[in-house]
Parts: sequence; C-alpha cells; structure tokens
Amino acid sequence: MARIVVKFGGTSVAGIPQIENAAAKVAAEIARGHQVAVVVSAMSGVTNQLIEYCREISPLHDAREYDAVVASGENVTSGLMALALQKRGIQARSWQGWQIPILCSDVHGKARILEIDGTEIARRMDNDNEVAVIAGFQGVTSRQRVTTLGRGGSDTTAVALAAALQAERCDIYTDVNGVYTADPRIVQHARKLKKISYEEMYELASSGSKVLMTRSVEMAMKMNVPVQVLSTFEEPIGSDYPGTLVTRDEDIVEQEVVNGVAHSKDEAKVTLVKVPDIPGIAAGVFGPLAEANINVDMIVQNVSQDGKTDMTFTVSKAELQRAMQVLKNEPRLAGIEIRFDEDVAKISVVGIGMKSHAGVAQTMFTALAERGINIQVISTSEIKISVLIAAEYTELAVRALHAAYGLEGDRKLA
Repeated sequence: MARIVVKFGGTSVAGIPQIENAAAKVAAEIARGHQVAVVVSAMSGVTNQLIEYCREISPLHDAREYDAVVASGENVTSGLMALALQKRGIQARSWQGWQIPILCSDVHGKARILEIDGTEIARRMDNDNEVAVIAGFQGVTSRQRVTTLGRGGSDTTAVALAAALQAERCDIYTDVNGVYTADPRIVQHARKLKKISYEEMYELASSGSKVLMTRSVEMAMKMNVPVQVLSTFEEPIGSDYPGTLVTRDEDIVEQEVVNGVAHSKDEAKVTLVKVPDIPGIAAGVFGPLAEANINVDMIVQNVSQDGKTDMTFTVSKAELQRAMQVLKNEPRLAGIEIRFDEDVAKISVVGIGMKSHAGVAQTMFTALAERGINIQVISTSEIKISVLIAAEYTELAVRALHAAYGLEGDRKLA
C-alpha cells in the first residue's frame, strides 16, 4: 500500500463546497489503495484578514502573538476537512503543528522546520487506517510557542511531512493544473511540462513562479521527495501523473536548454551612490541586512572611479522599507546616498541544459534589445539567467523570451 501526502491550497479549500471537493479527491486516493495524509492551508483570504487584524491593533506587533493569530486559519480548515472525510465514512483526525510536533526555529513569521516526528501519525495510518489532516504553515518552537513558516509555508509542511512519513510522493493541489513554460495569463501558447527537475523548479520558484514555495522545492530536492503539481478543479485524464512531476534530473529523458521563463514584480532595486571602494564596505552593507533576516538577490558593483563606486542590489518590495532603515542606521554608511526604485521587474530564463550549451545569454540579450528593453542588472547561475528591467516591459519581455527560445513550439515536454 503506497503512502502519499496531499496538500490543498487556499483556493482549493476556499469554502465548504471546495472542501467537499477536496475531500472527494482524498477519498478517491484511498479507494485506489493509498494511505493518505492531508495538509491544508487556510481558506482563501483568511490569512490576509488575520494579518490585517494584527496591523489594525498595532503596526509594530509582537511577532509571537502575530503567529498565534495567523496560524488559526489552518486550524479551522483542518477540522472542517476531517469532518468532511468522516462524513464519507473515512476515519480522520485533525492535527495542529504542536501536536505532531513540527519543531521549528525561533524566527517567528519565517520559521524553518528543524524536525518532524511522524511516528504517531504513521502508527495510526498503519494500524487504524486513519487519515491525518494536518494544519499547514505552522509549527512549534523549543519554547513551546506557535510559529509560522512564511507565506506559502503549507507547501513546505507537506513536503517535510512526506519525507518524515517516507511517502511515495507529495501531491500539491492548487488552482493550476501544472507547471508551465511561462505564466499562461501572459503567454497564450505557454505549455504545461510533464516533468521538471528539482533544480529548475527551484530556480523558477525563486524567480517569481507562484506555483510552489521556494523552500518546499529546496526541501524536496534535499530529501528526494517527488512532488506533483495538479489542479483541484480538474479530473485527471489517462495519465499516471496528470499534472507536472518535480523530480530528479536523471529521471527526465529529454533535457531542454531552456524550460521556462519566470517573472517577478515583487522586486525593489536599492542603489548606494559613491560608496568608498575600501575593504569591508560590502560587509557593512550586507552584514546588517543578513542579521535582520532580509534576503538580498541580485548584486552588481560598478568599476571604481576616484576611489568611489556604486553598489546596486535587489530586495523584495515587502522588505524594502525595513532594508532602508537598516542601511540608514549603519554607521559605516553614514553620509552615503541611498536610492531605491520599486518600478522594476525581474525576468529569468531557466533550463538544466544551459550547463552544456553556449549562446543562451546572447539569445536573451538580443531578444530584449530588439524590443527596445534596457537591462539594468544581470545575474547568472549555472542554470539560470536573470535580468532586471523596467516593470512596464514585463509582459513584452516574457513573451519575447518565450518565443526566442522556442518554448511555444510543438515539442515534447517530458
């Protein structure tokens, strides 16, 4: 009997009809002979409302109490899902993060999972055929305080639980039926991928693809958990994997040079003007940001002139004001002009085949130049090239690159 973990996002459990639909899918997996554990998000919109309540009470709220509030949305959904399964004659029980327990770090609002003890859940699955319905997004610290994993954290809960239970795979049900070569709302002829490697999915997620949370892909890769992305609102048609399977690159027969184009408008550009070009200045910039748990993405430094240089990097828009405050309070940066621009977008092309093919960057730069799109910052890795451009050109850039790499042709995507 195969064991699987299924996760339902906010839109998949947005109301009672949607929860009933999700419960029917769980029942179908049980009918196929699977042992099933279920991870649920809060109902669509609930977490945002809970966050707003915290902000109304106090803009500078206690992070521990913030977590206590926002974690409650998943508690409600897990209980309702358990009731929906029980109505179908399935033995089910809801679990909160502290009951398992899902042990997390003390960084409230952005906690990382340290350990999951799946012993009791596995025992009940084996001995009692019980379905565990777990509240995603939450855990507990060593001080017995409820904590949360950040937005999209239920994906991470599901993958971590799949690893703890030694599940065959983790199915992520959402409002899209798989991973596409680009956002189909922007590119009409974007194609669904049958399979994609962990590395490619990680780069797409970190570059703006909203299908999976970055940390969930990172954990899946580390723990070798196959993850399938599929739609809650569509019935599978004649395929073992009706959605997109995220797996090891060696399990994918045909590797494409570029497999996807991602975009993000959640970036903000920060520029430090005429910084002294001396040892330790970079540490003075990025050290305090790291200590404040502010992630920095793209970094570029100009050639020094007269002992001065400009330094540019990107942070998420949500963390821009906090980043600016950290930099202004850093004594080593006293008197340095700090500029920012929120009207930017990051465009990325991703493909495992870049490792062995030349000319990928040139294709990107040419396609953008032909459409008069100026590149502000460039960042590369082994399987990704990202550029920062003016936000107004986002859709044009995505379409141009999708066409330039032939992603909308009738090719086999597997």
